[in-house]
Amino acid sequence: MRNIKLIIEYDGKGFNGWQKQPNKPNIQGEIENAIKRVTGEDVELYASGRTDAGVHALGQTANFKTNSNIPIEKMCLAINSGLKKSIVVKSATEVEEDFHCRYNCKGKKYRYIINNSANGSAIYRGLEYHIPVKLDVEKMKEGAKYFIGKHDFKAFKSSGTSSKSSVREIYTAEVIEDGERIKIELTGSGFLYNMVRIISGTLVDVGLRKNKASRYKKYYRRKRQNKSRKNLTCTWFIFGRSVLLNHKLVKYSYNVLDTYKFMT
Repeated sequence: MRNIKLIIEYDGKGFNGWQKQPNKPNIQGEIENAIKRVTGEDVELYASGRTDAGVHALGQTANFKTNSNIPIEKMCLAINSGLKKSIVVKSATEVEEDFHCRYNCKGKKYRYIINNSANGSAIYRGLEYHIPVKLDVEKMKEGAKYFIGKHDFKAFKSSGTSSKSSVREIYTAEVIEDGERIKIELTGSGFLYNMVRIISGTLVDVGLRKNKASRYKKYYRRKRQNKSRKNLTCTWFIFGRSVLLNHKLVKYSYNVLDTYKFMT
């Protein structure tokens, strides 16, 4: 049996996220149906990570197994012929049978973009969050350092997560000033539900000088989520219409989630 790895680009608008859900448009189901049309097989498509409703991707990675003899160089064309214009398979590669996009991923990187100009952007308004008040980037950089390392991030997640443990490790945390835009980038072993979004909102509060960066360190030691969240509530809870990017995703690699900001 062949194991095929796909790099996929999609416009998440109009979809209820990656994961298959009954009676709701989803990316996974669309691609699986397209594969069935060309192979005649029911396949299970495994993604490196599930994106939420409205989230875009430039390099989502997924794999499936098939007995089809379609040449690998024609696989993209074959699958794309059955897809909507908002989903495109960019590449297809035959990989080892035990390769799994989720379990072989060693880390994920999220990038949130804030437009910190006075007037914002007309063209990119749907891909970044506009904060006209000048942010203190140096303070934000200082604050980002407190998130590096292995901590209990229970105070930095939303309810609804199915994870048994709230301990996660963040390898790098950076705040990058790029002209009128500010990028918040975090790389880690994995993230809890809305964890990166809450951290980003927390750093915005630091940039607005509403909170001191050092005060958040103590929340790693807290055991009760409700008490912790009450004390660290951030003004800016940023949620995703994300763009999922991808570095050279081989067996041991990083996924890069380039996530642009919106507010609830």
